[in-house]
Amino acid sequence: MTSAHQEHNLVLIRWLTFLMFTMFAMTTDAVGVIIPEIIKEFDLNLTQASAFHYAPMIAIAFSGIAFGFLADRIGRKYTILIGLGLFAVSCFLFALGDYFEFFVGLLLISGCAIGIFKTGALALIGDISTSTREHTRTMNTVEGFFGVGAIIGPAIVAYLLAAKVSWIYLYIFAGFICLLLIVIAARVNYPRHKPCTTQEKIDIKRTLKMIRNPYAAGFSGAIALYVATEVAIYVWMPTLLKEYSGSATWFATYALTVFFVLRAGGRFLGAWILTKFSWTSVMAVFSSCIFLCFLGSMLGGVNYAVFLLPLSGLFMSMIYPTLNSKGISCFNKTEHGSVAGVILFFTAVAAALGPLLMGAVGDLFGHVQYGFYLATGFAGLLCAAMMYNWIKNPAEKQLSQLDITQYGSH
Repeated sequence: MTSAHQEHNLVLIRWLTFLMFTMFAMTTDAVGVIIPEIIKEFDLNLTQASAFHYAPMIAIAFSGIAFGFLADRIGRKYTILIGLGLFAVSCFLFALGDYFEFFVGLLLISGCAIGIFKTGALALIGDISTSTREHTRTMNTVEGFFGVGAIIGPAIVAYLLAAKVSWIYLYIFAGFICLLLIVIAARVNYPRHKPCTTQEKIDIKRTLKMIRNPYAAGFSGAIALYVATEVAIYVWMPTLLKEYSGSATWFATYALTVFFVLRAGGRFLGAWILTKFSWTSVMAVFSSCIFLCFLGSMLGGVNYAVFLLPLSGLFMSMIYPTLNSKGISCFNKTEHGSVAGVILFFTAVAAALGPLLMGAVGDLFGHVQYGFYLATGFAGLLCAAMMYNWIKNPAEKQLSQLDITQYGSH
Protein backbone atom coordinates (compact mmCIF):
# COMPACT_ATOMS: atom_id res chain seq x y z
CA MET A 1 0.00 0.00 0.00
CA THR A 2 1.42 3.40 -0.99
CA SER A 3 1.87 6.16 1.57
CA ALA A 4 -1.02 8.08 -0.04
CA HIS A 5 -3.31 5.06 0.34
CA GLN A 6 -2.16 4.54 3.90
CA GLU A 7 -2.95 8.15 4.76
CA HIS A 8 -6.39 7.90 3.10
CA ASN A 9 -7.07 4.70 5.01
CA LEU A 10 -6.04 6.32 8.29
CA VAL A 11 -8.46 9.19 7.63
CA LEU A 12 -11.27 6.67 7.00
CA ILE A 13 -10.48 4.83 10.24
CA ARG A 14 -10.54 8.06 12.23
CA TRP A 15 -13.86 9.18 10.74
CA LEU A 16 -15.34 5.74 11.27
CA THR A 17 -14.45 6.04 14.95
CA PHE A 18 -15.71 9.63 15.21
CA LEU A 19 -19.07 8.75 13.63
CA MET A 20 -19.55 5.63 15.77
CA PHE A 21 -19.26 7.71 18.93
CA THR A 22 -21.53 10.41 17.49
CA MET A 23 -24.20 7.87 16.56
CA PHE A 24 -24.55 6.06 19.85
CA ALA A 25 -24.43 9.34 21.81
CA MET A 26 -27.44 10.49 19.78
CA THR A 27 -29.50 7.68 21.31
CA THR A 28 -28.07 7.33 24.84
CA ASP A 29 -28.05 11.06 25.63
CA ALA A 30 -31.50 11.73 24.16
CA VAL A 31 -33.13 9.65 26.90
CA GLY A 32 -33.78 12.67 29.11
CA VAL A 33 -36.02 14.17 26.40
CA ILE A 34 -37.73 10.86 25.62
CA ILE A 35 -38.61 9.90 29.22
CA PRO A 36 -41.36 12.56 29.68
CA GLU A 37 -43.00 11.29 26.47
CA ILE A 38 -43.01 7.62 27.46
CA ILE A 39 -44.39 8.56 30.90
CA LYS A 40 -47.42 10.05 29.16
CA GLU A 41 -47.60 7.41 26.44
CA PHE A 42 -47.45 4.35 28.71
CA ASP A 43 -48.74 5.88 31.98
CA LEU A 44 -45.49 5.16 33.87
CA ASN A 45 -44.11 6.38 37.15
CA LEU A 46 -40.61 7.86 37.42
CA THR A 47 -39.01 4.62 38.58
CA GLN A 48 -40.46 2.64 35.67
CA ALA A 49 -39.55 5.28 33.10
CA SER A 50 -35.96 5.51 34.39
CA ALA A 51 -35.42 2.03 32.89
CA PHE A 52 -34.84 3.88 29.60
CA HIS A 53 -31.65 5.23 31.21
CA TYR A 54 -30.36 2.43 33.41
CA ALA A 55 -31.26 -0.55 31.17
CA PRO A 56 -28.78 0.32 28.37
CA MET A 57 -26.18 1.39 30.95
CA ILE A 58 -26.38 -1.99 32.70
CA ALA A 59 -26.19 -3.75 29.32
CA ILE A 60 -23.11 -1.71 28.34
CA ALA A 61 -21.47 -2.62 31.66
CA PHE A 62 -22.19 -6.33 31.15
CA SER A 63 -21.03 -6.20 27.54
CA GLY A 64 -17.77 -4.45 28.41
CA ILE A 65 -16.79 -7.21 30.85
CA ALA A 66 -18.26 -10.14 28.89
CA PHE A 67 -17.20 -9.21 25.36
CA GLY A 68 -14.33 -6.71 25.70
CA PHE A 69 -11.83 -9.50 24.95
CA LEU A 70 -13.31 -10.00 21.45
CA ALA A 71 -11.30 -7.07 20.05
CA ASP A 72 -8.10 -8.80 21.22
CA ARG A 73 -9.19 -12.29 20.17
CA ILE A 74 -10.87 -11.92 16.77
CA GLY A 75 -9.53 -8.48 15.84
CA ARG A 76 -10.92 -4.96 15.74
CA LYS A 77 -12.71 -5.24 12.39
CA TYR A 78 -14.99 -8.17 13.17
CA THR A 79 -15.69 -6.91 16.68
CA ILE A 80 -16.82 -3.55 15.29
CA LEU A 81 -18.92 -5.19 12.55
CA ILE A 82 -20.66 -7.50 15.05
CA GLY A 83 -21.45 -4.60 17.38
CA LEU A 84 -22.68 -2.29 14.61
CA GLY A 85 -24.81 -5.03 13.07
CA LEU A 86 -26.48 -5.79 16.40
CA PHE A 87 -27.04 -2.09 17.05
CA ALA A 88 -28.64 -1.56 13.60
CA VAL A 89 -31.04 -4.48 14.13
CA SER A 90 -32.12 -3.16 17.55
CA CYS A 91 -32.71 0.34 16.12
CA PHE A 92 -34.87 -0.84 13.22
CA LEU A 93 -36.93 -3.10 15.50
CA PHE A 94 -38.18 0.02 17.29
CA ALA A 95 -40.49 0.50 14.29
CA LEU A 96 -42.29 -2.76 15.16
CA GLY A 97 -42.92 -2.05 18.84
CA ASP A 98 -45.86 -0.52 20.62
CA TYR A 99 -45.34 -1.41 24.29
CA PHE A 100 -42.86 -0.35 26.92
CA GLU A 101 -41.29 -3.70 27.82
CA PHE A 102 -40.46 -4.34 24.16
CA PHE A 103 -38.58 -1.05 23.92
CA VAL A 104 -36.65 -1.74 27.14
CA GLY A 105 -35.65 -5.10 25.69
CA LEU A 106 -34.34 -3.37 22.57
CA LEU A 107 -32.38 -0.93 24.73
CA LEU A 108 -30.74 -3.89 26.47
CA ILE A 109 -29.72 -5.29 23.07
CA SER A 110 -28.44 -1.92 21.87
CA GLY A 111 -26.46 -1.52 25.11
CA CYS A 112 -24.74 -4.87 24.52
CA ALA A 113 -24.01 -3.79 20.94
CA ILE A 114 -22.49 -0.49 22.11
CA GLY A 115 -20.25 -2.36 24.54
CA ILE A 116 -18.99 -4.57 21.71
CA PHE A 117 -18.27 -1.98 19.03
CA LYS A 118 -17.04 0.64 21.50
CA THR A 119 -14.35 -1.66 22.93
CA GLY A 120 -13.34 -2.52 19.36
CA ALA A 121 -13.13 1.19 18.49
CA LEU A 122 -11.15 2.02 21.63
CA ALA A 123 -8.67 -0.74 20.85
CA LEU A 124 -8.42 0.57 17.28
CA ILE A 125 -7.42 4.02 18.57
CA GLY A 126 -4.38 2.42 20.17
CA ASP A 127 -3.48 0.70 16.89
CA ILE A 128 -3.42 3.97 14.94
CA SER A 129 -1.64 6.04 17.62
CA THR A 130 2.13 6.56 17.56
CA SER A 131 2.52 7.46 21.26
CA THR A 132 0.56 7.52 24.50
CA ARG A 133 0.31 11.32 24.17
CA GLU A 134 -1.18 11.05 20.68
CA HIS A 135 -3.53 8.36 22.00
CA THR A 136 -4.83 10.83 24.60
CA ARG A 137 -5.23 13.66 22.08
CA THR A 138 -7.13 11.35 19.70
CA MET A 139 -9.35 10.15 22.54
CA ASN A 140 -10.29 13.73 23.39
CA THR A 141 -11.26 14.36 19.75
CA VAL A 142 -13.28 11.14 19.61
CA GLU A 143 -15.15 12.07 22.79
CA GLY A 144 -15.68 15.53 21.30
CA PHE A 145 -17.72 13.86 18.57
CA PHE A 146 -19.58 11.97 21.29
CA GLY A 147 -20.40 15.38 22.75
CA VAL A 148 -21.72 16.52 19.37
CA GLY A 149 -23.97 13.46 19.23
CA ALA A 150 -25.24 14.31 22.72
CA ILE A 151 -26.39 17.67 21.32
CA ILE A 152 -27.82 16.32 18.05
CA GLY A 153 -29.88 13.50 19.59
CA PRO A 154 -32.04 15.59 21.96
CA ALA A 155 -32.41 18.25 19.23
CA ILE A 156 -33.78 15.62 16.79
CA VAL A 157 -36.25 14.37 19.40
CA ALA A 158 -37.36 17.92 20.19
CA TYR A 159 -37.91 18.57 16.47
CA LEU A 160 -39.87 15.32 16.03
CA LEU A 161 -42.12 16.07 18.99
CA ALA A 162 -42.74 19.64 17.79
CA ALA A 163 -43.76 18.18 14.43
CA LYS A 164 -46.09 15.68 16.16
CA VAL A 165 -43.89 12.78 15.05
CA SER A 166 -42.95 9.85 17.30
CA TRP A 167 -39.59 9.79 19.10
CA ILE A 168 -39.12 6.29 17.69
CA TYR A 169 -37.82 7.81 14.45
CA LEU A 170 -34.64 8.86 16.26
CA TYR A 171 -33.71 5.18 16.45
CA ILE A 172 -34.70 4.57 12.83
CA PHE A 173 -32.43 7.46 11.80
CA ALA A 174 -29.61 6.04 13.94
CA GLY A 175 -30.14 2.66 12.30
CA PHE A 176 -29.56 4.10 8.82
CA ILE A 177 -26.39 5.87 10.01
CA CYS A 178 -25.28 2.53 11.43
CA LEU A 179 -25.74 0.85 8.04
CA LEU A 180 -23.46 3.48 6.50
CA LEU A 181 -20.87 2.81 9.20
CA ILE A 182 -21.08 -0.93 8.55
CA VAL A 183 -20.23 -0.32 4.88
CA ILE A 184 -17.24 1.85 5.86
CA ALA A 185 -16.11 -0.62 8.54
CA ALA A 186 -16.26 -3.52 6.07
CA ARG A 187 -14.23 -1.74 3.37
CA VAL A 188 -11.52 0.02 5.38
CA ASN A 189 -8.09 -1.59 5.77
CA TYR A 190 -7.30 -1.99 9.46
CA PRO A 191 -3.81 -1.99 10.98
CA ARG A 192 -2.51 -5.53 11.21
CA HIS A 193 -3.81 -7.20 14.36
CA LYS A 194 -1.02 -8.76 16.42
CA PRO A 195 -2.37 -11.53 18.64
CA CYS A 196 -1.19 -11.86 22.23
CA THR A 197 2.19 -13.61 22.39
CA THR A 198 1.68 -15.04 25.88
CA GLN A 199 0.16 -18.45 26.53
CA GLU A 200 -2.72 -16.87 28.46
CA LYS A 201 -6.10 -17.55 26.91
CA ILE A 202 -7.92 -14.45 25.64
CA ASP A 203 -11.34 -14.74 27.25
CA ILE A 204 -13.57 -13.24 29.92
CA LYS A 205 -11.44 -14.74 32.72
CA ARG A 206 -8.45 -12.69 31.56
CA THR A 207 -10.66 -9.58 31.52
CA LEU A 208 -11.86 -10.24 35.07
CA LYS A 209 -8.27 -10.72 36.26
CA MET A 210 -7.47 -7.23 34.93
CA ILE A 211 -9.75 -5.67 37.55
CA ARG A 212 -7.07 -6.54 40.14
CA ASN A 213 -4.40 -4.73 38.15
CA PRO A 214 -3.56 -1.47 39.99
CA TYR A 215 -3.61 0.61 36.79
CA ALA A 216 -6.95 -0.79 35.59
CA ALA A 217 -8.46 -0.48 39.08
CA GLY A 218 -7.07 3.01 39.73
CA PHE A 219 -8.15 4.59 36.47
CA SER A 220 -11.51 2.79 36.56
CA GLY A 221 -12.19 4.09 40.07
CA ALA A 222 -11.33 7.67 39.08
CA ILE A 223 -13.52 7.40 35.98
CA ALA A 224 -16.42 6.07 38.06
CA LEU A 225 -16.19 9.13 40.34
CA TYR A 226 -16.14 11.42 37.30
CA VAL A 227 -19.11 9.74 35.61
CA ALA A 228 -21.19 9.82 38.80
CA THR A 229 -20.50 13.57 38.94
CA GLU A 230 -21.24 14.19 35.26
CA VAL A 231 -24.54 12.30 35.03
CA ALA A 232 -25.82 14.37 37.96
CA ILE A 233 -25.94 17.27 35.51
CA TYR A 234 -27.85 15.81 32.59
CA VAL A 235 -30.18 13.62 34.68
CA TRP A 236 -31.08 15.87 37.64
CA MET A 237 -30.03 19.45 36.85
CA PRO A 238 -33.26 20.23 34.92
CA THR A 239 -35.25 19.14 37.98
CA LEU A 240 -33.11 21.28 40.31
CA LEU A 241 -33.45 24.36 38.10
CA LYS A 242 -37.24 24.14 37.90
CA GLU A 243 -37.36 26.23 41.08
CA TYR A 244 -35.28 29.04 39.56
CA SER A 245 -37.26 32.27 39.11
CA GLY A 246 -34.55 34.90 38.75
CA SER A 247 -33.80 37.29 35.91
CA ALA A 248 -31.97 34.65 33.83
CA THR A 249 -34.94 32.31 33.33
CA TRP A 250 -34.09 32.05 29.64
CA PHE A 251 -30.61 30.77 30.59
CA ALA A 252 -32.10 28.17 32.93
CA THR A 253 -34.21 26.90 30.02
CA TYR A 254 -31.11 26.20 27.93
CA ALA A 255 -28.76 25.30 30.80
CA LEU A 256 -28.46 21.65 29.76
CA THR A 257 -27.73 22.61 26.15
CA VAL A 258 -25.04 25.01 27.37
CA PHE A 259 -23.52 22.19 29.41
CA PHE A 260 -23.40 19.83 26.42
CA VAL A 261 -21.95 22.52 24.12
CA LEU A 262 -19.21 23.41 26.60
CA ARG A 263 -18.40 19.74 27.16
CA ALA A 264 -18.11 19.04 23.43
CA GLY A 265 -16.13 22.20 22.67
CA GLY A 266 -13.75 21.58 25.54
CA ARG A 267 -12.94 18.11 24.25
CA PHE A 268 -11.93 19.45 20.85
CA LEU A 269 -9.79 22.04 22.65
CA GLY A 270 -8.31 19.27 24.76
CA ALA A 271 -6.23 17.91 21.89
CA TRP A 272 -4.45 21.30 21.80
CA ILE A 273 -4.26 21.88 25.56
CA LEU A 274 -2.47 18.57 26.05
CA THR A 275 0.33 19.70 23.74
CA LYS A 276 1.00 22.67 26.06
CA PHE A 277 0.58 21.23 29.56
CA SER A 278 1.09 17.91 31.33
CA TRP A 279 -2.02 15.76 31.55
CA THR A 280 -1.64 15.33 35.32
CA SER A 281 -1.69 19.09 35.96
CA VAL A 282 -4.68 19.58 33.62
CA MET A 283 -6.63 16.85 35.43
CA ALA A 284 -5.83 18.39 38.82
CA VAL A 285 -6.85 21.92 37.81
CA PHE A 286 -9.98 20.91 35.92
CA SER A 287 -11.23 18.53 38.64
CA SER A 288 -10.71 21.33 41.20
CA CYS A 289 -12.83 23.66 39.07
CA ILE A 290 -15.57 21.02 38.83
CA PHE A 291 -15.61 20.64 42.61
CA LEU A 292 -15.77 24.43 43.08
CA CYS A 293 -18.70 24.65 40.62
CA PHE A 294 -20.65 22.06 42.61
CA LEU A 295 -19.65 23.47 45.99
CA GLY A 296 -20.61 26.99 44.92
CA SER A 297 -23.96 25.70 43.65
CA MET A 298 -24.71 24.04 46.97
CA LEU A 299 -23.61 26.98 49.11
CA GLY A 300 -25.21 29.66 46.91
CA GLY A 301 -28.39 27.77 46.05
CA VAL A 302 -30.24 27.64 42.76
CA ASN A 303 -29.38 31.25 41.84
CA TYR A 304 -25.72 30.21 41.61
CA ALA A 305 -26.37 26.67 40.35
CA VAL A 306 -28.09 27.98 37.21
CA PHE A 307 -24.72 29.32 36.03
CA LEU A 308 -22.12 27.17 37.82
CA LEU A 309 -23.49 23.72 36.97
CA PRO A 310 -23.60 24.34 33.18
CA LEU A 311 -20.13 25.92 33.41
CA SER A 312 -18.79 22.69 34.90
CA GLY A 313 -19.21 21.12 31.45
CA LEU A 314 -16.16 23.04 30.21
CA PHE A 315 -13.98 21.56 32.95
CA MET A 316 -15.52 18.10 32.66
CA SER A 317 -14.74 17.98 28.95
CA MET A 318 -11.22 16.52 29.16
CA ILE A 319 -11.50 14.36 32.28
CA TYR A 320 -13.13 11.21 30.87
CA PRO A 321 -11.27 10.86 27.56
CA THR A 322 -7.91 11.60 29.17
CA LEU A 323 -8.33 9.16 32.06
CA ASN A 324 -9.77 6.54 29.70
CA SER A 325 -6.82 6.95 27.34
CA LYS A 326 -4.18 6.76 30.07
CA GLY A 327 -5.83 3.72 31.63
CA ILE A 328 -5.85 1.87 28.29
CA SER A 329 -2.32 3.05 27.43
CA CYS A 330 -0.95 1.39 30.59
CA PHE A 331 -1.37 -1.97 28.82
CA ASN A 332 0.05 -3.63 25.73
CA LYS A 333 -1.90 -3.04 22.53
CA THR A 334 -2.83 -6.74 22.47
CA GLU A 335 -4.80 -6.10 25.70
CA HIS A 336 -6.48 -2.83 24.75
CA GLY A 337 -9.87 -4.41 24.01
CA SER A 338 -10.00 -6.20 27.36
CA VAL A 339 -8.91 -3.23 29.47
CA ALA A 340 -11.29 -0.96 27.53
CA GLY A 341 -14.04 -3.39 28.52
CA VAL A 342 -13.05 -3.18 32.21
CA ILE A 343 -13.07 0.62 32.18
CA LEU A 344 -16.35 0.65 30.23
CA PHE A 345 -17.89 -1.59 32.90
CA PHE A 346 -17.09 0.90 35.67
CA THR A 347 -18.21 3.79 33.44
CA ALA A 348 -21.63 2.29 32.79
CA VAL A 349 -22.19 1.09 36.37
CA ALA A 350 -21.45 4.60 37.66
CA ALA A 351 -23.76 6.09 35.02
CA ALA A 352 -26.56 3.79 36.19
CA LEU A 353 -26.05 3.94 39.97
CA GLY A 354 -25.06 7.61 40.34
CA PRO A 355 -28.45 9.10 39.39
CA LEU A 356 -30.23 6.29 41.26
CA LEU A 357 -28.40 7.08 44.50
CA MET A 358 -29.00 10.81 44.02
CA GLY A 359 -32.69 10.17 43.53
CA ALA A 360 -32.84 7.96 46.63
CA VAL A 361 -31.09 10.60 48.76
CA GLY A 362 -33.38 13.30 47.35
CA ASP A 363 -36.46 11.22 48.17
CA LEU A 364 -35.15 10.46 51.66
CA PHE A 365 -34.64 14.11 52.58
CA GLY A 366 -37.44 15.53 50.48
CA HIS A 367 -35.59 17.57 47.84
CA VAL A 368 -33.37 16.92 44.81
CA GLN A 369 -30.78 19.36 46.21
CA TYR A 370 -29.75 16.70 48.76
CA GLY A 371 -28.89 14.44 45.86
CA PHE A 372 -26.56 17.17 44.62
CA TYR A 373 -24.84 17.18 48.01
CA LEU A 374 -23.94 13.57 47.24
CA ALA A 375 -22.73 14.54 43.75
CA THR A 376 -20.60 17.29 45.33
CA GLY A 377 -19.02 14.57 47.46
CA PHE A 378 -18.21 12.59 44.29
CA ALA A 379 -16.63 15.72 42.78
CA GLY A 380 -14.57 16.27 45.94
CA LEU A 381 -13.24 12.71 45.90
CA LEU A 382 -12.37 13.04 42.22
CA CYS A 383 -10.50 16.27 42.95
CA ALA A 384 -8.53 14.58 45.75
CA ALA A 385 -7.65 11.65 43.48
CA MET A 386 -6.42 13.95 40.71
CA MET A 387 -4.34 15.97 43.17
CA TYR A 388 -2.67 12.76 44.32
CA ASN A 389 -2.13 11.77 40.67
CA TRP A 390 -0.51 15.16 39.97
CA ILE A 391 1.84 14.97 42.95
CA LYS A 392 2.79 11.26 42.77
CA ASN A 393 2.13 10.49 39.06
CA PRO A 394 1.96 6.72 39.74
CA ALA A 395 1.47 5.78 36.05
CA GLU A 396 4.44 7.78 34.69
CA LYS A 397 6.94 4.91 34.64
CA GLN A 398 4.48 2.47 33.06
CA LEU A 399 3.42 4.94 30.34
CA SER A 400 7.04 5.85 29.54
CA GLN A 401 8.00 2.20 29.22
CA LEU A 402 5.08 1.39 26.93
CA ASP A 403 5.83 4.45 24.81
CA ILE A 404 9.06 2.67 23.91
CA THR A 405 7.90 -0.95 23.70
CA GLN A 406 4.46 -0.41 22.11
CA TYR A 407 4.78 2.81 20.11
CA GLY A 408 8.51 3.06 19.42
CA SER A 409 8.68 6.54 20.98
CA HIS A 410 11.90 7.68 22.70
